[in-house]
Amino acid sequence: MKILFQYVISTIILFPIILFFISFFICRKRKKSKSKSFGYSSDVTTFVLFFSVPLSIKSLWEVNLSILIISIAIIIAIIFTYIDWRTKKEIEVLPLFKKVWRLFFILLTLCYFIVWIVGLVQSIINYVN
Repeated sequence: MKILFQYVISTIILFPIILFFISFFICRKRKKSKSKSFGYSSDVTTFVLFFSVPLSIKSLWEVNLSILIISIAIIIAIIFTYIDWRTKKEIEVLPLFKKVWRLFFILLTLCYFIVWIVGLVQSIINYVN
């Protein structure tokens, strides 16, 4: 049972798109709208992407970028907070957190696909040579 659980968690971390689709279909079955289901699924997947992207980079090129990714995330959150504070003068935490988290989803998903495409091309080139 422990091994099965380990395989499931490893698969979800390696392929976070599986978690996205599972959570999306669960939300759709619970009679939520498509946009709310997509938002919830992206929120759940973002958390996993914070582990998946650095792990993929480390497994392909043996470079640890976890601290860099977390630092960039903190800097982006600070910038968003500053912009929100300058425009509204009063910071609403939950909407701000939602904006920052969704931006992280977009950026990390983009990084995830770029890393996988580059890794795939690199593997094909190594195989051909």
